[in-house]
Amino acid sequence: MLQYIGAQTVHIVGDGVGWDIPPNNSVSYTNWASGKTFKVGDILVFNFMTNQHDILRVPKSSYDACSKDNAIGSAITTGPANITLDSAGEHYYICTFGSHCQVGQKLAITVSGTPGVNPPTSSPPTTPATPSPTSSQPDACAPTPSSAPNAGGPAPSATPPPAGTPYPPPPDSSSTSVFASLLLVLLLSIGAALVI
Repeated sequence: MLQYIGAQTVHIVGDGVGWDIPPNNSVSYTNWASGKTFKVGDILVFNFMTNQHDILRVPKSSYDACSKDNAIGSAITTGPANITLDSAGEHYYICTFGSHCQVGQKLAITVSGTPGVNPPTSSPPTTPATPSPTSSQPDACAPTPSSAPNAGGPAPSATPPPAGTPYPPPPDSSSTSVFASLLLVLLLSIGAALVI
């Protein structure tokens, strides 16, 4: 039940102009992005009117050609839209309506990773197998490390991260749910005993 809580920045694309055709080239999304730092976990807010614009993430070659070819995901057609930056590297976004991209409605940014913090992921959580609680051997009830791949976060390390670096949240676990349920039952039992 733990949620990802980390330092993330919300970027309003185009500031007050929003995600629109740049009027007389007075607003360039390249100029808007320059000087800004984008990190994994940050959020891009595209303010636009539904059915007037869309957002499509594409590779550089499609960005340069203002083409839908080789799109990364599906176009977002309902505005306003929030996009969480989920990976480091170059990110390219275009509007596919008419010639909007050709007249400047496109955005290229560089996203850096955030050491020591795991961003939220869209993959479903895995539930580790737990031994039977009826085992008479204490070691059989101890949690075992998961062999699931690390979801793009830093590799496990024997040394702690530098001071001031937040630890990533613990993985979701059915053990946590079981413990919370048992704790709740225990507290309710104690409360009932005190009332009687």
